[in-house]
Amino acid sequence: MAPESITATIITDKRVRGRTEARARAARNRRLLVLGARVLLLVVLLTAWEVLARTKVIDPFNFSMPSRIWDQIAQWTLHGTAQGSLGEQIWYTLYEALLGWITGVAGGVVLGIALGRVRFLADVLGPYIKVLNALPRIVLAPIFLIWFGLGPASKVASAVVLVFFPVFFNAFQGAREVDRHLVSNARILGASNRRVTLQVVIPSATSWIFTSLHVSFGFALIGAIVGEYIGATKGIGLLVASSQGTFNAAGVYAAMVILAVVALLAEGLLTFAEKRLFRWKPGSPGSER
Repeated sequence: MAPESITATIITDKRVRGRTEARARAARNRRLLVLGARVLLLVVLLTAWEVLARTKVIDPFNFSMPSRIWDQIAQWTLHGTAQGSLGEQIWYTLYEALLGWITGVAGGVVLGIALGRVRFLADVLGPYIKVLNALPRIVLAPIFLIWFGLGPASKVASAVVLVFFPVFFNAFQGAREVDRHLVSNARILGASNRRVTLQVVIPSATSWIFTSLHVSFGFALIGAIVGEYIGATKGIGLLVASSQGTFNAAGVYAAMVILAVVALLAEGLLTFAEKRLFRWKPGSPGSER
């Protein structure tokens, strides 16, 4: 290779590395800016809430204040609750939500893929699923409480019915939206219906399913909390009900903060799993910017 070509290649490589490093620095600076703005917004809101409550612009008995909420969380953490330790309450609710979420996701994915692949099943079961989806599912919690009692089974059932439908409809739509050319090519290569479903349809519908997983875990938490609020022996929902019964606004808000932290951690884990699973998928131009 001529010296001029080698020099040009080195210069081009340096320019490419320079542009890559500049983009990485810009992305890192933007992430820091967004994080700083989020923290600043939270500090401003909490400070305003504290000041308004202390100056009696808003009623501190009804609205409480961040300092009292923090004290309530610290008291629960150090001394426990009337129902047991705070960790036990969190685990009880998380156990119910996780079990309901896993069951609802499994049922929604299996039935959604099945109905998306078999039109006869979709025609037969479709009207019944639409009727069940139209029911206000939160009001089923008292019925489940009558059926299954105060134990975790009634809360798991509430979580299942809230999780199932969004996962089912996304899986169903994902199975219907599979590229027909991929299916045709697989059949030309001799793939059976089972192999087409496992190796073409399900991987193609995975992005649709993951979209529903982000919101469905929040629904699972809602189902568990509502069930505990109506009747339970343990759980964060029972903390909310007990705090409301004693007019302890700080306790209600403290339970909400704990739930928000649990939901954010679960969302972070799902996002991490999705990024690991879809590493092959190119990012959108908007995400680059």
